[in-house]
Amino acid sequence: MANNTAKIRVKLKGYDSVVVDKSARSIIETAISTGAKVAGPIPLPTRKRKIAVNRSPFIYKSSIEHFDINTHKRIIDIIDPTPKTIDALQHLQMPAGVDIGIQ
Repeated sequence: MANNTAKIRVKLKGYDSVVVDKSARSIIETAISTGAKVAGPIPLPTRKRKIAVNRSPFIYKSSIEHFDINTHKRIIDIIDPTPKTIDALQHLQMPAGVDIGIQ
């Protein structure tokens, strides 16, 4: 039996987990207020990048600084969206530092 329900998948990425969670909460509140069902937010594994940088290229070249960059990801599925839901999501203001992908 085929499941032919319409679904929008929203993917959020950001370096600050608090900002990503706040934007996920605002997307969920917007979708619920327009009459759509929501599944999520589903946290995906955090990508941890470690970077080593020389402090000085000349005298202290053996001294290295280490930096960590963590990328937090969330997925939200909006099930049975109405045209009002799609319009509200397009006009939603998101904070800086959050990347949004909609499928």
